[in-house]
Amino acid sequence: MVGGGVSGHLSAMEDSRPAHAPTRAFVLGGGGALGAHEVGMLKALFAAGVHPDLVVGTSVGAINGAAVAADPSRASVARLADLWTGLGRAGVFSGSLLGRLSTAVRSGTHLYQPAPLRELLSTHLPVTRIDALALPFQCVAANVERAAEHWFTAGPLVDAVLASCAVPGLLPPIRLDGEHFVDGGLVNSIPVGRAVDLGAREVYVLQVGRVERPLTPPRAPWQVALVAFEIARRHRFARDMADLPPGVTVHVLPSGSDPEDGTSGLRQLRHRTFDRTAERIERAYAASSRYLETALGAPDSTP
Repeated sequence: MVGGGVSGHLSAMEDSRPAHAPTRAFVLGGGGALGAHEVGMLKALFAAGVHPDLVVGTSVGAINGAAVAADPSRASVARLADLWTGLGRAGVFSGSLLGRLSTAVRSGTHLYQPAPLRELLSTHLPVTRIDALALPFQCVAANVERAAEHWFTAGPLVDAVLASCAVPGLLPPIRLDGEHFVDGGLVNSIPVGRAVDLGAREVYVLQVGRVERPLTPPRAPWQVALVAFEIARRHRFARDMADLPPGVTVHVLPSGSDPEDGTSGLRQLRHRTFDRTAERIERAYAASSRYLETALGAPDSTP
Protein backbone atom coordinates (compact mmCIF):
# COMPACT_ATOMS: atom_id res chain seq x y z
CA MET A 1 0.00 0.00 0.00
CA VAL A 2 1.09 3.58 -0.48
CA GLY A 3 2.02 5.40 2.71
CA GLY A 4 -0.42 6.43 5.37
CA GLY A 5 -3.59 8.44 5.07
CA VAL A 6 -3.45 11.88 3.46
CA SER A 7 -5.77 14.31 5.19
CA GLY A 8 -8.13 16.53 3.29
CA HIS A 9 -8.87 14.19 0.40
CA LEU A 10 -12.31 12.98 1.28
CA SER A 11 -13.89 15.88 3.11
CA ALA A 12 -14.21 18.18 0.09
CA MET A 13 -15.32 15.70 -2.54
CA GLU A 14 -19.08 15.72 -2.73
CA ASP A 15 -19.81 19.47 -3.09
CA SER A 16 -17.97 19.47 -6.39
CA ARG A 17 -19.81 21.67 -8.86
CA PRO A 18 -17.51 24.41 -10.21
CA ALA A 19 -18.29 27.94 -9.02
CA HIS A 20 -19.10 28.91 -12.60
CA ALA A 21 -20.86 26.30 -14.74
CA PRO A 22 -18.58 25.19 -17.59
CA THR A 23 -19.63 25.32 -21.21
CA ARG A 24 -17.16 22.88 -22.76
CA ALA A 25 -15.67 19.76 -21.19
CA PHE A 26 -12.96 17.35 -22.23
CA VAL A 27 -13.71 13.81 -20.98
CA LEU A 28 -10.70 11.50 -21.04
CA GLY A 29 -11.33 7.78 -20.65
CA GLY A 30 -9.22 4.90 -19.40
CA GLY A 31 -7.27 2.42 -21.47
CA GLY A 32 -3.71 1.72 -20.35
CA ALA A 33 -1.01 2.01 -23.01
CA LEU A 34 -3.65 2.99 -25.56
CA GLY A 35 -4.06 6.29 -23.73
CA ALA A 36 -1.43 7.73 -26.06
CA HIS A 37 -4.28 8.14 -28.56
CA GLU A 38 -5.71 10.83 -26.29
CA VAL A 39 -2.53 12.89 -26.67
CA GLY A 40 -3.08 12.94 -30.43
CA MET A 41 -6.69 14.00 -29.90
CA LEU A 42 -5.56 16.85 -27.66
CA LYS A 43 -3.10 17.93 -30.32
CA ALA A 44 -5.91 18.04 -32.89
CA LEU A 45 -8.29 19.92 -30.57
CA PHE A 46 -5.78 22.63 -29.74
CA ALA A 47 -4.77 22.95 -33.40
CA ALA A 48 -8.46 23.52 -34.21
CA GLY A 49 -8.76 26.16 -31.50
CA VAL A 50 -10.94 24.02 -29.21
CA HIS A 51 -10.15 24.57 -25.51
CA PRO A 52 -11.98 23.21 -22.44
CA ASP A 53 -13.57 24.91 -19.45
CA LEU A 54 -13.62 21.63 -17.49
CA VAL A 55 -11.54 18.43 -17.61
CA VAL A 56 -12.77 15.06 -16.32
CA GLY A 57 -10.62 11.94 -16.41
CA THR A 58 -10.45 8.25 -15.54
CA SER A 59 -7.37 6.07 -15.07
CA VAL A 60 -4.84 6.94 -17.77
CA GLY A 61 -7.24 9.70 -18.79
CA ALA A 62 -6.62 11.19 -15.35
CA ILE A 63 -2.92 11.48 -16.20
CA ASN A 64 -3.62 13.16 -19.53
CA GLY A 65 -6.43 15.25 -18.08
CA ALA A 66 -4.37 16.57 -15.18
CA ALA A 67 -1.67 17.78 -17.56
CA VAL A 68 -4.25 19.56 -19.72
CA ALA A 69 -5.99 21.13 -16.74
CA ALA A 70 -2.62 22.41 -15.55
CA ASP A 71 -1.79 23.96 -18.92
CA PRO A 72 -4.71 23.97 -21.41
CA SER A 73 -2.53 24.75 -24.43
CA ARG A 74 -0.40 23.07 -27.07
CA ALA A 75 2.50 23.05 -24.63
CA SER A 76 0.75 20.31 -22.62
CA VAL A 77 0.86 18.01 -25.66
CA ALA A 78 4.66 18.13 -25.75
CA ARG A 79 4.78 17.55 -22.00
CA LEU A 80 2.49 14.54 -22.32
CA ALA A 81 4.44 13.06 -25.22
CA ASP A 82 7.53 13.14 -23.01
CA LEU A 83 5.61 11.64 -20.09
CA TRP A 84 4.30 8.82 -22.26
CA THR A 85 7.82 8.04 -23.41
CA GLY A 86 8.78 7.88 -19.73
CA LEU A 87 6.04 5.36 -19.00
CA GLY A 88 7.89 2.85 -21.14
CA ARG A 89 11.29 3.44 -19.57
CA ALA A 90 12.82 1.23 -16.91
CA GLY A 91 11.17 1.46 -13.53
CA VAL A 92 7.56 2.36 -14.39
CA PHE A 93 5.98 -0.48 -16.37
CA SER A 94 9.14 -2.33 -17.24
CA GLY A 95 11.84 -4.37 -15.56
CA SER A 96 12.71 -8.03 -15.69
CA LEU A 97 10.20 -10.85 -15.50
CA LEU A 98 12.02 -12.07 -12.40
CA GLY A 99 11.62 -8.66 -10.78
CA ARG A 100 7.90 -8.54 -11.49
CA LEU A 101 7.42 -12.08 -10.20
CA SER A 102 9.36 -11.17 -7.07
CA THR A 103 7.07 -8.17 -6.48
CA ALA A 104 4.02 -10.36 -7.03
CA VAL A 105 5.26 -13.00 -4.59
CA ARG A 106 6.08 -10.45 -1.89
CA SER A 107 2.86 -8.49 -2.28
CA GLY A 108 0.49 -11.27 -3.27
CA THR A 109 -1.57 -8.75 -5.26
CA HIS A 110 0.43 -6.75 -7.82
CA LEU A 111 3.34 -6.78 -10.28
CA TYR A 112 4.63 -3.18 -10.02
CA GLN A 113 5.44 -0.75 -7.26
CA PRO A 114 3.78 2.69 -7.52
CA ALA A 115 6.85 4.74 -6.56
CA PRO A 116 8.27 5.11 -10.12
CA LEU A 117 4.89 6.26 -11.47
CA ARG A 118 4.52 8.70 -8.57
CA GLU A 119 7.96 10.14 -9.34
CA LEU A 120 7.17 10.46 -13.05
CA LEU A 121 3.89 12.26 -12.34
CA SER A 122 5.52 14.56 -9.81
CA THR A 123 8.13 15.48 -12.42
CA HIS A 124 5.71 16.17 -15.28
CA LEU A 125 2.74 17.74 -13.53
CA PRO A 126 3.56 21.41 -12.87
CA VAL A 127 1.31 21.86 -9.81
CA THR A 128 0.86 19.79 -6.67
CA ARG A 129 -2.81 20.37 -5.82
CA ILE A 130 -6.02 19.95 -7.78
CA ASP A 131 -7.27 23.35 -6.64
CA ALA A 132 -4.13 25.00 -8.07
CA LEU A 133 -4.82 23.81 -11.63
CA ALA A 134 -5.65 26.36 -14.31
CA LEU A 135 -9.00 24.65 -15.02
CA PRO A 136 -11.53 22.71 -12.92
CA PHE A 137 -10.44 19.07 -12.93
CA GLN A 138 -11.91 15.91 -11.47
CA CYS A 139 -10.82 12.28 -11.66
CA VAL A 140 -12.52 9.12 -10.44
CA ALA A 141 -11.35 6.03 -8.58
CA ALA A 142 -13.15 3.01 -7.19
CA ASN A 143 -13.42 3.05 -3.39
CA VAL A 144 -12.82 -0.50 -2.14
CA GLU A 145 -14.49 -0.24 1.26
CA ARG A 146 -17.59 1.51 -0.09
CA ALA A 147 -17.72 -0.38 -3.41
CA ALA A 148 -18.50 2.93 -5.13
CA GLU A 149 -17.03 5.51 -7.45
CA HIS A 150 -15.23 8.36 -5.72
CA TRP A 151 -14.46 11.72 -7.31
CA PHE A 152 -11.35 13.68 -6.40
CA THR A 153 -12.03 17.41 -6.75
CA ALA A 154 -9.49 18.95 -4.35
CA GLY A 155 -6.31 18.06 -2.49
CA PRO A 156 -2.98 16.57 -3.62
CA LEU A 157 -3.00 16.01 -7.38
CA VAL A 158 -0.57 13.11 -7.70
CA ASP A 159 -2.35 11.08 -5.00
CA ALA A 160 -5.67 11.49 -6.82
CA VAL A 161 -4.22 10.52 -10.21
CA LEU A 162 -2.42 7.51 -8.74
CA ALA A 163 -5.66 6.33 -7.16
CA SER A 164 -7.47 6.65 -10.48
CA CYS A 165 -4.70 4.67 -12.23
CA ALA A 166 -4.25 1.82 -9.73
CA VAL A 167 -5.08 -1.06 -12.06
CA PRO A 168 -5.85 -4.18 -9.97
CA GLY A 169 -3.13 -6.77 -10.37
CA LEU A 170 -0.63 -4.28 -11.75
CA LEU A 171 -0.48 -1.69 -8.98
CA PRO A 172 -1.54 -1.84 -5.32
CA PRO A 173 -4.60 0.00 -4.04
CA ILE A 174 -3.80 3.56 -3.00
CA ARG A 175 -4.51 4.24 0.68
CA LEU A 176 -5.87 7.70 1.49
CA ASP A 177 -7.44 8.74 4.78
CA GLY A 178 -7.79 5.13 5.87
CA GLU A 179 -9.61 3.96 2.73
CA HIS A 180 -8.33 2.23 -0.39
CA PHE A 181 -8.80 3.15 -4.03
CA VAL A 182 -8.28 1.30 -7.30
CA ASP A 183 -8.61 2.08 -10.98
CA GLY A 184 -11.51 4.38 -11.87
CA GLY A 185 -12.22 2.43 -15.04
CA LEU A 186 -13.92 -0.21 -12.90
CA VAL A 187 -16.75 2.19 -12.05
CA ASN A 188 -16.79 4.91 -14.73
CA SER A 189 -14.43 4.43 -17.64
CA ILE A 190 -15.68 7.28 -19.90
CA PRO A 191 -17.42 9.71 -17.52
CA VAL A 192 -19.58 11.73 -19.89
CA GLY A 193 -22.41 11.83 -17.36
CA ARG A 194 -20.18 13.44 -14.76
CA ALA A 195 -19.25 16.28 -17.12
CA VAL A 196 -22.92 16.89 -17.94
CA ASP A 197 -23.87 16.82 -14.26
CA LEU A 198 -21.26 19.52 -13.66
CA GLY A 199 -22.92 21.76 -16.24
CA ALA A 200 -21.10 21.08 -19.53
CA ARG A 201 -23.18 21.50 -22.65
CA GLU A 202 -20.48 20.74 -25.21
CA VAL A 203 -18.48 17.59 -24.50
CA TYR A 204 -15.47 16.19 -26.32
CA VAL A 205 -14.82 12.52 -25.54
CA LEU A 206 -11.21 11.44 -25.80
CA GLN A 207 -11.15 7.65 -25.77
CA VAL A 208 -8.59 5.02 -26.63
CA GLY A 209 -10.31 3.36 -29.58
CA ARG A 210 -12.08 0.41 -27.98
CA VAL A 211 -15.60 1.78 -28.40
CA GLU A 212 -14.98 2.03 -32.14
CA ARG A 213 -14.83 -1.74 -32.59
CA PRO A 214 -17.54 -4.41 -32.28
CA LEU A 215 -17.13 -6.94 -29.50
CA THR A 216 -16.99 -10.67 -30.17
CA PRO A 217 -17.28 -13.60 -27.73
CA PRO A 218 -14.01 -14.69 -26.10
CA ARG A 219 -12.15 -17.52 -27.82
CA ALA A 220 -9.29 -18.00 -25.36
CA PRO A 221 -9.00 -18.06 -21.56
CA TRP A 222 -7.20 -14.70 -21.35
CA GLN A 223 -9.97 -13.02 -23.36
CA VAL A 224 -12.77 -13.84 -20.91
CA ALA A 225 -12.06 -11.14 -18.32
CA LEU A 226 -11.14 -8.62 -21.01
CA VAL A 227 -14.44 -9.03 -22.85
CA ALA A 228 -16.42 -8.99 -19.60
CA PHE A 229 -14.79 -5.73 -18.53
CA GLU A 230 -15.35 -4.23 -21.96
CA ILE A 231 -19.08 -5.02 -21.78
CA ALA A 232 -19.31 -3.30 -18.39
CA ARG A 233 -17.41 -0.16 -19.45
CA ARG A 234 -19.32 0.21 -22.72
CA HIS A 235 -22.67 -0.30 -20.99
CA ARG A 236 -22.02 2.64 -18.64
CA PHE A 237 -20.89 4.85 -21.52
CA ALA A 238 -23.89 3.89 -23.67
CA ARG A 239 -26.24 4.66 -20.79
CA ASP A 240 -24.67 8.08 -20.27
CA MET A 241 -25.05 8.83 -23.96
CA ALA A 242 -28.66 7.68 -24.01
CA ASP A 243 -29.47 9.84 -20.98
CA LEU A 244 -28.09 13.09 -22.38
CA PRO A 245 -30.43 16.01 -21.65
CA PRO A 246 -31.64 18.32 -24.43
CA GLY A 247 -29.15 20.92 -25.54
CA VAL A 248 -26.02 18.84 -24.86
CA THR A 249 -23.71 18.05 -27.77
CA VAL A 250 -21.17 15.24 -27.48
CA HIS A 251 -18.29 14.68 -29.91
CA VAL A 252 -16.63 11.25 -29.65
CA LEU A 253 -13.24 11.74 -31.27
CA PRO A 254 -11.88 8.88 -33.40
CA SER A 255 -8.59 7.31 -32.38
CA GLY A 256 -7.39 6.17 -35.79
CA SER A 257 -6.29 2.94 -34.12
CA ASP A 258 -5.40 -0.18 -36.07
CA PRO A 259 -6.07 -3.92 -35.56
CA GLU A 260 -2.81 -4.25 -33.62
CA ASP A 261 -4.59 -2.41 -30.80
CA GLY A 262 -7.50 -4.89 -30.64
CA THR A 263 -9.44 -5.34 -27.43
CA SER A 264 -9.60 -9.10 -27.07
CA GLY A 265 -6.15 -10.36 -27.98
CA LEU A 266 -3.24 -11.46 -25.80
CA ARG A 267 -1.38 -8.25 -26.67
CA GLN A 268 -3.73 -6.37 -24.35
CA LEU A 269 -2.08 -8.22 -21.45
CA ARG A 270 1.34 -6.85 -22.39
CA HIS A 271 1.81 -3.85 -20.16
CA ARG A 272 5.06 -2.68 -21.75
CA THR A 273 3.60 -1.70 -25.12
CA PHE A 274 4.69 1.94 -24.92
CA ASP A 275 7.11 1.68 -27.85
CA ARG A 276 4.27 2.64 -30.22
CA THR A 277 3.47 5.89 -28.42
CA ALA A 278 4.53 8.22 -31.26
CA GLU A 279 2.57 6.20 -33.82
CA ARG A 280 -0.58 6.22 -31.69
CA ILE A 281 -0.35 9.96 -31.11
CA GLU A 282 -0.04 10.72 -34.81
CA ARG A 283 -2.81 8.31 -35.84
CA ALA A 284 -5.24 9.89 -33.40
CA TYR A 285 -4.14 13.38 -34.41
CA ALA A 286 -4.82 12.70 -38.08
CA ALA A 287 -8.18 10.99 -37.49
CA SER A 288 -9.42 13.60 -35.02
CA SER A 289 -8.28 16.48 -37.22
CA ARG A 290 -10.36 15.11 -40.08
CA TYR A 291 -13.34 14.66 -37.76
CA LEU A 292 -13.10 18.22 -36.43
CA GLU A 293 -12.81 19.62 -39.93
CA THR A 294 -16.13 18.00 -40.81
CA ALA A 295 -17.94 18.50 -37.50
CA LEU A 296 -16.84 22.05 -36.75
CA GLY A 297 -15.56 23.40 -40.02
CA ALA A 298 -12.13 23.61 -38.43
CA PRO A 299 -9.18 23.76 -40.86
CA ASP A 300 -7.52 20.40 -41.42
CA SER A 301 -4.02 20.78 -39.98
CA THR A 302 -2.83 17.23 -40.63
CA PRO A 303 0.23 16.82 -42.81
